[in-house]
Amino acid sequence: MPLDTGFSIATGQVVGQPIDRRDGGLKVTGRARYAAEFDIDNLAYAALVQSTIASGEITGFDLSEAQAVPGVLTIMTPDNAPRLPQAAPGQSETTGPLVAKPLLQDRLVYYNGQHIALVVADTLERAQQAAALVHVQYREAEAQVRMQDALGSAYPPQHFRNGARPPDSRRGDPEAALASAPVKIDATYTTPLEHHNPMEPHATIALWEGDGEDKRLTVYSATQGISNTSNALAKLFGLKPEQVRAICPFVGGGFGCKGNTWPHVALAAMASAVVGRPVKLALERKQMFTSNGYRPQTVQRVRLGADLEGRLLALTHDGLTSMSHPALGEFSEPVALQSEMLYAGPNNAVTHRLVPLNLPLPTYMRAPGEASGSFALESAMDELAAALKIDPLELRLRNYAETDPHVDKPFSSKALRQCYADGAEVFGWARRPIEPGSMRDGSVLIGWGVATATYPVNRSAAGARILFDSDGTVAVQSGTQDLGTGTYTVMAQLAADALKMPLHRVRFELGDSNFPKAPVSGGSQSAASVGSAVLAAAGNAKRRLFEMALAANRSPLAGAAPDDLELGDGFVRLRSAPHRQISVPALLARNRLERLVVEGDAQPGDEKKRYSIHSFGVQFAEVRVDPELAQIRVSRFVGAYSAGRILNMKTARSQALGGITMGIGMALMEATHIDPNTGRIVNSNVSEYVMPVNADIPDITTIFVEEQDRMINPAGIKGLGELPIVGAAAAVANAVWHATGVRVRDLPIRPEKILV
Repeated sequence: MPLDTGFSIATGQVVGQPIDRRDGGLKVTGRARYAAEFDIDNLAYAALVQSTIASGEITGFDLSEAQAVPGVLTIMTPDNAPRLPQAAPGQSETTGPLVAKPLLQDRLVYYNGQHIALVVADTLERAQQAAALVHVQYREAEAQVRMQDALGSAYPPQHFRNGARPPDSRRGDPEAALASAPVKIDATYTTPLEHHNPMEPHATIALWEGDGEDKRLTVYSATQGISNTSNALAKLFGLKPEQVRAICPFVGGGFGCKGNTWPHVALAAMASAVVGRPVKLALERKQMFTSNGYRPQTVQRVRLGADLEGRLLALTHDGLTSMSHPALGEFSEPVALQSEMLYAGPNNAVTHRLVPLNLPLPTYMRAPGEASGSFALESAMDELAAALKIDPLELRLRNYAETDPHVDKPFSSKALRQCYADGAEVFGWARRPIEPGSMRDGSVLIGWGVATATYPVNRSAAGARILFDSDGTVAVQSGTQDLGTGTYTVMAQLAADALKMPLHRVRFELGDSNFPKAPVSGGSQSAASVGSAVLAAAGNAKRRLFEMALAANRSPLAGAAPDDLELGDGFVRLRSAPHRQISVPALLARNRLERLVVEGDAQPGDEKKRYSIHSFGVQFAEVRVDPELAQIRVSRFVGAYSAGRILNMKTARSQALGGITMGIGMALMEATHIDPNTGRIVNSNVSEYVMPVNADIPDITTIFVEEQDRMINPAGIKGLGELPIVGAAAAVANAVWHATGVRVRDLPIRPEKILV
């Protein structure tokens, strides 16, 4: 999909420059086409029917009123839905991105809001009217929806980190070290359920074409994983991968909830097969709260033992996270992993346990594990600093880990000290008094807080394709997606530099699973994975062009060796005599080609066997607290990050602003509330699920410490999307303590929690 930037940048170094997003014009003018907006002939519309109990079994349906609505094409229930023998419990190491329940394969109910039927009609209004007239009879069973009542049922995860490692770890003897430590902290911190709430709700248009071996399924679906969506549906329906195509050129936000192939996608495809025409299923905002995951609730106990100088002698971090019924699959929130490696110390232990509830399956939400876990760890570090009467930043420096203490490996790079220094200077941290409640502006209390951020660097196998057109332009394709993070732009910048071409002659195309495969946009891995593939394809393209230039009849480069050549501004030329050159369009013409297509792929090597690879940062927050109203406002925020090579300073800053904003929301506002009697989410809308708006967010200063790390991948990219939310909530909580002297260990920090 060509995207016209509207400007031209000459050949040169464009990686790192603050280039405007190439998709920006399309979005602000309404020309960007999202999954629900494709114009498909003969389209039918689907509406979900969801359970009104939290546990039990459906004993019957009364469909008479619903079937009488004009235009109804079918009502799928567990009694008549197509059978799917491939549908297995989801989100584990065996099923990858597919969440296969509920798919109307049985009458069991595991949570309030579960999909139990699907109405398809010729208009959306008729489908919704009929869905409201479906009457369901239940045999209700006892449900458990309160985590605090189910802690005794906690169990170890079976597929922790996709089976890559055990959920617990230990080094040294932390219990003995804690017992003998002169200074101890033992505190429990809790975080609530949170929901992603992207601007664009989930939506899928599904259509089938052909029969037998020629059968094809196409889905236009809002997803963070184009390639994963096509693979998951192929597996579910027993098709070959090439028989399923997923299309998604634009995503209106995801934050993790669009990382899996959720049941509504498969239901749309099932309905299309039943009615024999394309079907659109778009979730309502309320349905987004029960259909596509959430950040699970956590209860975390952190124990720290230190000497009188503040050096850690022991650290233990025990994490309990809420889960769904095990029949729905498994999701483990790795809250304690950063506690293994962030600070130096000889004695360390972490554990992870799941608490089963009658709720939907949780999922990834921006910085899964680290966002929740950093609140506990970094709050405990602040409490330790207060007990020792040591500056909180100084305490972190005294426990700085030069190498990874958990795996005993060097870091591939670590510029955290520089982040501390640069952030503290810009924030003015040196002026912070130790005692809480000692900073005021009139009657308003002022507090300053700090927290460390870290996130692991991830990378997966990816492919890219480069197409040289006869008009001198280049298209680069990969089956990745742009969540709004700037993938269209930064990949074009990377390709332009690699091919030594002006940026305006290079376009990047994505959002189609027919393009070379790429991983899900999650774990901050897209830029590193796809960027490495783009560089590999560019290397292959140069070699192919050099071969063509040397083999061409009456070539001006005759007699040269490949190493003597270079590619620049659309020409293959001799390094020592640049006037001896031939243009790429001329090469195509001489070979009777309208287009030259070259592919490349890249995958991780053994870098993680040799190094510990992480991004790092530091968060500084200032809060102002009205002591009479207990109103808390974040008035300043500084984030300093070391995140490898920055591809575009403008889009990187946008990522930081978004992460910090979500962190402020996590600290002060966000929580999903569940009726303990029914298991129903009671604030399933954007008016009562409170999130930050512009007025809640101060001016934010972002700093990116220059960092060259060639150990991690050919592009030197660490990834940024997750990092800026990590520690943000803790920095705000620590600032609230510094302002008021009240330590809040239960998020969000509402006014009633600091009234004393």
